[in-house]
Amino acid sequence: MSEQLAWGRRILAAQPFNRLLGAELTAFGDGFAELTLEVRPEFGQQHGFIHGGVISFLADDALTFAGGAVLGEAVLTSEYKLNYVRPASGERLIARASVIGRGRTQAVCRCDVFVIQGGQEKLCAAAQGTIVKVAEAPPGPA
Repeated sequence: MSEQLAWGRRILAAQPFNRLLGAELTAFGDGFAELTLEVRPEFGQQHGFIHGGVISFLADDALTFAGGAVLGEAVLTSEYKLNYVRPASGERLIARASVIGRGRTQAVCRCDVFVIQGGQEKLCAAAQGTIVKVAEAPPGPA
């Protein structure tokens, strides 16, 4: 495992909300991040699909990790837009994000979120966001 991937996994493990959901950082570095999440029944909504909030969380974190790969640890999501492409139903979610443009203090990133259903990846959402560098690492959870 690369040093950068190990560093990213430590950051992800420090997020209390992620500890609740259980996403895993599977690739990280050079302006790219991939997170995966095993789907659990608790992630469902009333029609039996994966709740959009779960997909949104995964996209947001992947965007932020991709931006952090080029800007450093002290970053936050400034904004992002998410388009749901199709209802998601399956065993696992994969979010792949990459930097598409950057400056000294911000990075614009895009992310595709796939659901694994019957062994096949199906695009379920696409996002674009701006990740900004902050003066210092934000304080830990209260």
